[in-house]
Amino acid sequence: MGKLIMVRHGESEGNAIRRFTTSGDAKITELGRRQAHEAALRIKLKFQPTLVIASTFARARETGLIIAGELRIPIEYEAEFREQSLGDLAGQPYESVANDPTFDPKRSWAWRAPGGESHEDVLRRVAPVLDRVARQYPDDEIVIVSHGGVMRSVWAHVTGKWDNARVSPNCGIVLIEHESGRYRDPEVVYGESPARETGG
Repeated sequence: MGKLIMVRHGESEGNAIRRFTTSGDAKITELGRRQAHEAALRIKLKFQPTLVIASTFARARETGLIIAGELRIPIEYEAEFREQSLGDLAGQPYESVANDPTFDPKRSWAWRAPGGESHEDVLRRVAPVLDRVARQYPDDEIVIVSHGGVMRSVWAHVTGKWDNARVSPNCGIVLIEHESGRYRDPEVVYGESPARETGG
């Protein structure tokens, strides 16, 4: 049985001030680096991964490098694991989502910022890559470092529904086991889902 160990990046500069980032260049904070080291230690105690695959965005790359360094395993990068684009809301406070008249909290996954992506869009982008990784490493334990919106979309992909699809906190860890092309339901290894957290 293979295992995909999903990790959200450590606290980013945007997370710290609760604003959507304006580019993929936003780095992690000192707290984010500590969170990444702690995530690596949690993974080391529970798993034996052979590879880290990280989003190409700086906050995920940095987190992935810390984890890979601690575990002494190689790291690769995957552009499709990048965070949801918030389009015209880049640089705006998280709370600006609730002010958008098209936002329906009961169907938040379908909401798309002007010029951006919905979580449904992210799912369509991420799902084929996740499936490919699962096929490529059917018996391995692989760490995937990505973002809140990506992890929520992956949750919906493997369960087939958006209900209870979680946005993990920074350096939250979710395990997805798979066998013969089928996924088991995700298991939260570390980090309870906050009531409403965005900004990937």
